[in-house]
Amino acid sequence: MTHSAVKKISTIEVVKNIPSPSVEQNQDNASTLDGAAPAERLVPHGRDLLDYQIDVWQRTILFWDTLRQRADNMLEHERAGLPPLLDFKYETILDARTFEPPVNYALLRIVEIGDDCWDDCVDLEKPPVIVLDPRAGHGPGIGGFKHDSEVGMALHEGHPVYFVIFFPEPSPGQTLADVHHALRRFVDEVARLHTGKPPVLYGNCQAGWAATLLAADCEGTIGPTILNGSPLSYWAGDAGINPMRIAGGLLGGVWMTHFTADLGDGRFDGAWLAQNFENLKPEKAIWEKYAGLFNKVDTERDRFLEFERWWNGFYFLSREEMVGIAENLFIGNKLEKGEFRICDGCTVNLRRIRNPLIIFASYGDNITPPHQALGWIPAVYEDTEDLKSAGQRIVYLTNPHVGHLGIFVSASVARLEHRAILESLDEIEALVPGLYEMKIDNPTGDPDCHKPQFAVRFEERQVEDIQFPRQDEAFERARTVSETNEAFYSTFISPWVQAVSNPWSAEVMKWMHPMRTSRYLFSEAFNPWMQGLADVAKKINEIRKPLTDNHPMLLKERDFIAQVSQMMENNRKSRDTAYERMFNIEYGVPDLANNFLETNKGIEETGKSS
Repeated sequence: MTHSAVKKISTIEVVKNIPSPSVEQNQDNASTLDGAAPAERLVPHGRDLLDYQIDVWQRTILFWDTLRQRADNMLEHERAGLPPLLDFKYETILDARTFEPPVNYALLRIVEIGDDCWDDCVDLEKPPVIVLDPRAGHGPGIGGFKHDSEVGMALHEGHPVYFVIFFPEPSPGQTLADVHHALRRFVDEVARLHTGKPPVLYGNCQAGWAATLLAADCEGTIGPTILNGSPLSYWAGDAGINPMRIAGGLLGGVWMTHFTADLGDGRFDGAWLAQNFENLKPEKAIWEKYAGLFNKVDTERDRFLEFERWWNGFYFLSREEMVGIAENLFIGNKLEKGEFRICDGCTVNLRRIRNPLIIFASYGDNITPPHQALGWIPAVYEDTEDLKSAGQRIVYLTNPHVGHLGIFVSASVARLEHRAILESLDEIEALVPGLYEMKIDNPTGDPDCHKPQFAVRFEERQVEDIQFPRQDEAFERARTVSETNEAFYSTFISPWVQAVSNPWSAEVMKWMHPMRTSRYLFSEAFNPWMQGLADVAKKINEIRKPLTDNHPMLLKERDFIAQVSQMMENNRKSRDTAYERMFNIEYGVPDLANNFLETNKGIEETGKSS
């Protein structure tokens, strides 16, 4: 497994492969005059230009009307209290807001998905599955966002399914330790309801480290733990390709997170995290998303609105939680180092995990690349013999191209990879200790097939072969700088910021955040012009006849979209390279870094003594 295994897909290919319209195309459309075959229509005629101008005008109105609908949906969701957007019916088993101390989590039992209900699907002889969604800025639901999802696949495979949700507002002062203890009570409750069948844990993205903490702390209580796109090795990654790992160092460490939470009156706004995700690859998260909607507004509108309803539901974290996450994981990388202290007398040691770990990562994921999903293994286990002597079984599988969110929301991934994992749990538990790569042989190419139509094999791998680029010395310096800055900020600045912050100022900050203003300002509630636009869009929908998908002007439009996307990608790569150089100047050159640390040594000592 080397970096050369990365499979890249060009931006032009991605844009040209925007799904074709599913609506019937009118054969009498003026864009197909003269009965010309698609191959003969590469050069537009005069009538093509006129038809295209009319089509662009109509699509422009429909595009802005879609943004109006998105804004209205966002405000409607906000007024409803930001309930979880889950494509299934459920009942609440435990509400951790009633615990002592309280946290904003709850344990749900899935009772129905579509037309399938508990009694029709569940085989009580199979172990229960608990799905944990990440608190990464958005609300819960990514693991059960669609009928074909992790939740859907688990229920259809006969497993009793439980889902862990969280609420928009954290309980005042809740900590990572409080959340961990609540999650452990959830696991104990599910284990009690299914005696003798330890639950299978599904941890998505940032929920992966939460699932890992449970696996390390609940030895013998839980079964296999499945980590999907989950970072455990936060310092790993390729220079210039995975810039998120150096972001904390460039900002001077955790103090900026602390400052933002102080301004929010003790809460950290998840909109900041969502904005970071969009800025990571703006050519895809911003340009291609909106350009793709404009190009195929007739067929992409519903899918766009469905996804945006979840994407724009921003949740809050407590100051204590967010500072703890940044300090221990993003900056400190303490999980793989065995230094993550949950509470007094309890420090996480990944070597304590005895239940099998199944790691699903993708080389198309620049948020949690395989480097961060797998790089912790050689840091925890010296070599393959060390892993075997610890009695552990680690299985990993990789996808060559699917993006980060695709690991959770792609229907084809859910119907093949996640089904293959669930159907292979017994085989995984029967493996002798060691490291294995899971391979799926699916000769039919049908993601809906079951065994024996596809076959799964486990090829033994060596811990020594997991080699990813590391810059541990530079990141150790960044951690020291972060601790220094945080000591200074928390001692001398934070009390003053907290003194001037209040619920009113926090609410103003919330609604003035660009991730919200760029959405809700298109709502009829804020923009009276949008009502007139909605009326025009309604008339257009009644008479609209979209151009054929191979219309020469539409092909030119897609070429233009691809060219702009390529230009933005090049600029983004230059930006990421510049970030990497800045990080190396600050922390990678020993002389410069040591001079900086010497200058700040007195500040750190002053902060600690205070």
